[in-house]
Amino acid sequence: MSRKLVGVTSCPTGIAHTYMAAEQLEKAAKKAGAKIKVETAGSIGVENGLSKKDIEEAEAVIIAADARVEMARFDGKPLKEVSVSHAIKKSAELIEEALDGNFKIYKAKE
Repeated sequence: MSRKLVGVTSCPTGIAHTYMAAEQLEKAAKKAGAKIKVETAGSIGVENGLSKKDIEEAEAVIIAADARVEMARFDGKPLKEVSVSHAIKKSAELIEEALDGNFKIYKAKE
């Protein structure tokens, strides 16, 4: 059974870095034998949006964003927030950390 993760990448201009981060996370997850669905939130809007089912099935969430992301939907999930450039440069470490269960449980603010 394949392990599943989800992610969101977003930057203020929402062009290159948003997609570079998503691509690096996807490559690192594949290399680690896991699946990841990455929602990109850029200047053209949200692409590859995460469904409620995607989030429920994921064992962890990676938010690689330098812009605001709707966070309440991740309540109760292991989650880590990093910058877009961190996700581009350290994608393998992020995926490993997620799969090792080293993320804190996210609590949405009331």
